[in-house]
Parts: sequence; structure tokens; C-alpha cells
Amino acid sequence: MESVVRLALVLGGSVLVALAVGRAAELFARYADARHPYTPLWGLLRRCRTPLYAVLLCVVFRWSYRATDWPPLLDRAAVLDHILLLCLIGGGAWLTIRVVSAVVESAYARYAGRTRDAARLRRVRTQVTLLTRVMSVAVGVIAAAFVLVTFPTFRGLGTSLLASAGVIGIVAGVAAQSTLGNLFAGFQIAFGDMVRIGDTVVVDEQWGIVEEVTLTFLTVRTWDERRVTLPVSYFTSRPFENWSRGGNESTGTVFVHCDHSAPVDLMRTHLRKFLDTCPGWDGRAWGLAVTDTSPTGITVRALVTAKDPDDLWTTRCAVREELVDWLAREHPTGLPRVLVSQATDAAQP
Repeated sequence: MESVVRLALVLGGSVLVALAVGRAAELFARYADARHPYTPLWGLLRRCRTPLYAVLLCVVFRWSYRATDWPPLLDRAAVLDHILLLCLIGGGAWLTIRVVSAVVESAYARYAGRTRDAARLRRVRTQVTLLTRVMSVAVGVIAAAFVLVTFPTFRGLGTSLLASAGVIGIVAGVAAQSTLGNLFAGFQIAFGDMVRIGDTVVVDEQWGIVEEVTLTFLTVRTWDERRVTLPVSYFTSRPFENWSRGGNESTGTVFVHCDHSAPVDLMRTHLRKFLDTCPGWDGRAWGLAVTDTSPTGITVRALVTAKDPDDLWTTRCAVREELVDWLAREHPTGLPRVLVSQATDAAQP
């Protein structure tokens, strides 16, 4: 009975000590967050409390369970130590990933607060996202390696695998050629500044906004809320349009088919007046000219600019609607007409 009571006291004390230390760390983070509201690090570190509790509980229990003098535990001390060590490795890896992610996110938040260049922010955000995921994978691999080392059987297997690393490397390189190609393409995209999160791109004749970039795939959100997922190697091996490269400003055209009698000068004047009231036009450039002619009419091209592709699309639609409506209302003869003539009777023999 005494051993059972001692076991309960040790287990309860271990839990209380772990909770107390974790609570103290959380209160310190809250205090630091209140003292430095412009530094998001401490607020982000508070997300680490769950893995911190797990690590503390493993450490305290591994140190204190021998004090119970309970035979069932002491007889299996080696197995229990091994289990607690595995839990400690897993919890430590979890805590490391959370801490590093918090530090990286805090650094990015401070950088974003000082930078007004949207293109540079998108580039840094893409790099931060990829680096965080690489770090998570690296920590996971290292933790898995430590776990395997704790098993004597797998330790010998690891030695034999290292001895044949050349053959395994060749086989893995051939078998994972596509995966490795996407992996290196992900690094090329992150540091080559080819495409960034938030860029407007055109792929497979569809335009959308880059929503997510990983080491193996890239997600584009199209204008109709669909998600197009492409391997990152697509962007390093095929041509694509990046409308945000070098700035978001865009230039677009609107084509209107008219009759030969259409008042082009009046259309040009009306277009200029309309653009002054159009919220999507950024005022950089505009124009209206006849770009083609045919036996049945002419083609009038209106040129407009906008601060980004979304505003450009809205402006083009508004200009097209306004020009057609103005012609139908003010100069209906300027719209295209189909000329027909009355058929003549066939000549009498």
C-alpha cells in the first residue's frame, strides 16, 4: 500500500512540477509580450506550451520514477527509460520546430512592418515558408535518426546502410529523379525570385494568384475560386506569364468593332472623360486608335492601365460596356451594320 501511495505522489508531483514550470514560462512570455507589444515573438512562443509540457513531463518523470520503489516499475526500468527517451526525442523535436517557426515568423513580422515594397514582401514570405518547411523536415529526420540509434538492432543496420551508400544513392537517385527535381526546383523558385506568394500568373491559359508554395508543388487560385496545383518543376521547365514581376502595374486593351462612319474623335474624347470617373484606372496611360479595317467596318482599340491585374480586368469591362452603350445611345449608325440588297429577278430568256 505504501508503494502505491508513493507512486501516486511521485506521478502527481511530476505532473505538478511540469505544469508549474510550463505555467511559469507561459506567464513570462505573457509578461514579455505585454512589455514589448511590437515584438510578436513572445506571443508566438506561447504556442509552444503543449510540446513544452510534454518535454518537461518526460524529463521530470524519468528523473523521479525510481523514487517510488515500486517493484513493477523497477523491474522494467530499462524498458521504461527507453520509452521515456523516445518520448523526449519526439517532444524535443516538436518543441524545436515550434520555437524555430516562432522566431522565423517574428522576424518576418518585424521585417514586414518596416518594408513597404509589396513585391519584396512576397519574395521574403515565399522564402520564409520554404525555409520553415525545410527546417521541419530536417528536424524530423534528425529526430528519426536519434530514435533509430537507440535500438541496437537498427544501429547495426545503419552501419551496413552507410557501407553501401554508393549503391543506394544511385538507386535512390534514379527512382526519385522526379521528386528530387521538384525539390531542387523549389529551392530555385525560393531564391531565384521566379514566382512568389501573391503573384498573378498565367499557366495553361488560366490566370490566377499564387496561393501556396512548397518544396514539391505550387497552388494557384484562379479568378473563379478554383485551385490549380502544379509541380514546382513546371515553373522551371516551361514558360509562364508572371504579371507581378517587376511591379503589379498592368496595361490592357479593349477592341470594339464599329461601322466606317463611327465618330472616332468623339469616341476618343468620351473615353477620356469616362476614365476620369473610372476608379480602376490609375491615370498612367490611355489611348484610342483604329487598328484594323475591313470591307464591312473598322476595329477600334482602347488602351487603359491599372495598378494591378484585378483592377485592369474591371476597367476593361467597364470601358467596353461604356463605349458600346455610348455608341448605341448617341451614334447608333456607328455600330456595325450588315448590308443587304434586294435580289433581282433572273434575266428572261
